[in-house]
Amino acid sequence: MRIIIITYNNMKHLFTFAATMLIALAAMGQNPVITFDKTTHDFGKINEADGRVTTIFTFKNEGMAPLVLSNVRASCGCTTPKWTREPIEPGQTGEITVTYNPSGRPGRFQKTVTVTSNAEEATTKLYIKGEVIPKPTKPTDEYPIKMGEVSLKRKSINFGSILQGNSKQVEIEYANQTDQPITVAILMNEKDSYIKNQVTLETVEPKQTGKILFSLHTTECPELGPLTAKAYVMVNGKRNISETYEITLSANIKEDFSHLTVEQRQQAPIMEVTKEIDLGTINVSKKISSKLTIANAGINPLIIRRVISNDEHIKFVAPKSAVKAGRKVDMKLELDATSGINPARYSRNLTLITNDPNNPVVNIKINWVVE
Repeated sequence: MRIIIITYNNMKHLFTFAATMLIALAAMGQNPVITFDKTTHDFGKINEADGRVTTIFTFKNEGMAPLVLSNVRASCGCTTPKWTREPIEPGQTGEITVTYNPSGRPGRFQKTVTVTSNAEEATTKLYIKGEVIPKPTKPTDEYPIKMGEVSLKRKSINFGSILQGNSKQVEIEYANQTDQPITVAILMNEKDSYIKNQVTLETVEPKQTGKILFSLHTTECPELGPLTAKAYVMVNGKRNISETYEITLSANIKEDFSHLTVEQRQQAPIMEVTKEIDLGTINVSKKISSKLTIANAGINPLIIRRVISNDEHIKFVAPKSAVKAGRKVDMKLELDATSGINPARYSRNLTLITNDPNNPVVNIKINWVVE
């Protein structure tokens, strides 16, 4: 027979452990407990045109202490929650109202709402889901730019970057939203002859659509770098040269160095130039002159293709002749503060485009202070 002897000290520890467990269990029983009538709501198919939709998640405190929701956070800005802010007593209920905005969000969706509280399980996740049926498009939605009797999908075109020697075509769609036939034509400046245009339908019947085709031919471009041109829509033969009837065309023409051999690259010019110029401080209504030194550290002549200033107050005289190997040339700069400039600190860019194949475009920062 085995005899178990329990000493006084063992009994003391046993009673201490049991008392601790009872206190912990009692404390657990006094915590709030949150339960929901549902944690997921499926809106099913909803129409974008009908606007916002809302559902309510009801929760109950099944614990022994007041329940407080410290935060309710949606996973995106299209979902907005509102909730009961005051403490929920044991046995009582509260609500979380969740609203979803389907505008501009066609297709299926699933969003999460995270609920944080002082309950035993501090975090609960709620879900809403459904499918947004897009609203029917109106002709005015598809062709929002109105130019007299004709409406366009857009009024600007960016051809992007095009290598010299290449061509590119882009298009703009237009529509006749009147109840009478109209004629459409395009007018452009002679200096922009490197851009050709074609109207697919000169006479457009009511509700009929057509396209304006613009093709840019780089072989006819007057210069490299960024270019901007204007086209004007003529409706029913009216010559309307105004911003209302204006289409903006832009492109960036780059020199193509891909055909150069290894030997030709080794013989190529290398431009060396400072990347920043500080003109110091000048007074309003004054002019200040400076210079930019350009050096050729390569072998073949360095040709300055184009100089571009992004500030009308910066005047310059670009070198007319190529810079020979090992030579330097000074480009004259003038800052004109005689009109249209206020006391302040300024920083502008001067862009040089050259035939240096490894560094064809260089931006020079020009700083000055007007007082």
